[in-house]
Amino acid sequence: MSRASMSKGSRSPNMIGATQQVLSSHWHSIIKILNSLLSKLRANHVPPLLVCKLFTQVFSFINVQLFNSLLLRRECCSFSNGEYIKSGLAELEQWICEASEQYAGTSWDELRYIRQAVGFLVIHQKAKKTLDEIMQDICPVLTVQQLYRISTMYWDDKYGTQSVSREVFASMKMMMTRSSQNASANTFLLDDDTSIPFSVDELTKGMSDVDLSDVETPPLLRDISAFHFLQENT
Repeated sequence: MSRASMSKGSRSPNMIGATQQVLSSHWHSIIKILNSLLSKLRANHVPPLLVCKLFTQVFSFINVQLFNSLLLRRECCSFSNGEYIKSGLAELEQWICEASEQYAGTSWDELRYIRQAVGFLVIHQKAKKTLDEIMQDICPVLTVQQLYRISTMYWDDKYGTQSVSREVFASMKMMMTRSSQNASANTFLLDDDTSIPFSVDELTKGMSDVDLSDVETPPLLRDISAFHFLQENT
């Protein structure tokens, strides 16, 4: 859900406060799910390597979904929605820090596309920024196709400011024309990679000894003869 879809029409101070509370609750619910998942994985002695790989993939999926929504839906590509996503990213960053590198790994780096896109949405005086400043300082991982898409979709529903200058738009078009022969350069959306690569060697090194005497046999396995050995160790 975008912030713009909840901010149309005149609003009283009480209405604004209620809207902000609802918007914050969306991020809080995500944090709650992440905490619950991490707790269950640790309680079931899932190797930290697998936990780390899983959360890295989860945050990669969040990055793809949020980033692509900005480039496909104009109501998402606004200044206020940028602020909304930025506040949510701050909460995700805090969760990653608290989960520790052992379980969260490079999850924060997986969000780099949406982080930089949001950084562009919320900066002021975009019209005064040069293309070099945008591509090197603000959005270094974004392609010119992605930057052009965000720049054309952008609208400021809060202060009424403009997007980048005409000169920057012209430079972007020129760069896209030069790279148009490359088919992969013509797309601006991110692909969702569902693979979670790891080696058996990595997995075995990350596993620790588990005392099965403290682990109860799941009810669904107790009546299956092939799993009776689990009850013998408890």
